[in-house]
This record gives sequence, C-alpha cells and structure tokens, in this order.
Amino acid sequence: MLRKCAAFLFKKDGAQDLAEYCLLTALFALIALGIFWHVSGGLQGMWTSINASLAAGNANSGAPTTGGGLSGN
Repeated sequence: MLRKCAAFLFKKDGAQDLAEYCLLTALFALIALGIFWHVSGGLQGMWTSINASLAAGNANSGAPTTGGGLSGN
C-alpha cells in the first residue's frame, strides 16, 4: 500500500510543472515591466527636452505664440 502511494505521488508531477510555468511567466512579466518603466522614463525625458528646444526656438524666431495663421486684413 505504501509503495503504491509513493509511486502515485512520484508519477504526478504535472502540478509542479504548472507551478514552474507560473513562476517563469511572473518573472517574464516583471522583466517586461522593468523594461517598460525604464523606456518610458527615457521617453519622458526626451519629450521634455524636445519641447523645451521647440519653445526656445519659437521664442527666438519672433513668431507670434498665439493666433499664428494668415489674417484676412
């Protein structure tokens, strides 16, 4: 009886495989989240830099900052 029980427990390792796949999936999700977090911070810094450069260029050109377009006068 004990041998049958031990053989049954050693045969059933499907749950262990499932747990390992869940852990690997969680690890990949955390790595992807870390990469996304790092890239989004870099994109935010790049956007801020570009916005500041465009604002400075607009101020130096003497162009109007509001209502810029052709006037019908």
